Amino acid sequence: MDQDKLSLTFSALGDPTRRAILVRLSMGEASVSELAKPFMKEMSAPAITKHLKVLEKAGLITKSREAQWRQCKINGEPLREVSDWIEHYRVFWEESFDRLDEYLKTMTTKTTKKGKKNVRKK
Repeated sequence: MDQDKLSLTFSALGDPTRRAILVRLSMGEASVSELAKPFMKEMSAPAITKHLKVLEKAGLITKSREAQWRQCKINGEPLREVSDWIEHYRVFWEESFDRLDEYLKTMTTKTTKKGKKNVRKK
């Protein structure tokens, strides 16, 4: 995945309103007005439209037009690409933590052995 696309996707996912829109779309297609409804007390219709444009530019949603209705649909491909990118680092950190765990076990064993040498029996 090209870094610019990845940056667009992460930027789009960085906003809680956009994530909420994606959660709603994960349940199925919705019109722009249906997506805007839960946010109308908090923000204007143009603000919702801007959020949808950011999601669309990042490739996270697609919009179709049927008569006067604009249906939005989630596109999972960018999410899969982000997941793949994150997976690489998850594996790296898990392996690093496993090595650290093994090292700490050897240090604990050495410390325990040293402590036993200094203990005198009566």
